[in-house]
Amino acid sequence: MNIFVGSLPFSLSEADLRESFEAYGPVDSVKIITDKITGRSKGFGFVEMPDEEEGQKAIDELNGATVQGRAIVVNKSEPRPGGDRKSFGGGGNSRPGGGFNRDSRPGGGDRGGYNRGGSGGGGDYNRGGRY
Repeated sequence: MNIFVGSLPFSLSEADLRESFEAYGPVDSVKIITDKITGRSKGFGFVEMPDEEEGQKAIDELNGATVQGRAIVVNKSEPRPGGDRKSFGGGGNSRPGGGFNRDSRPGGGDRGGYNRGGSGGGGDYNRGGRY
């Protein structure tokens, strides 16, 4: 059973999280999600338990429990609809101004797609200026 654990204290380690769940049965894996750039915890993670009944008991008893002064959220992890992550922009010339393609609008130019600055300029991804 894959279990979502949210509202985690940022200082909580994977070993501490594992220990909390092992009180209810064997734990296959523990993963606290971290920011790719800073490496800092995002405050949520996932625990994999092989036995459905033990996993459900852990959910029932740990949901709302206080860990290092924070009430954690624990529930069964459901796969994302479509099983896919969100993607940026369109697929090149699939629509006007879509994606990261500078020349995707009729006439080309800097109006669509990736805009490095200025005050707007349209497009899907705007790095600077006002939105």
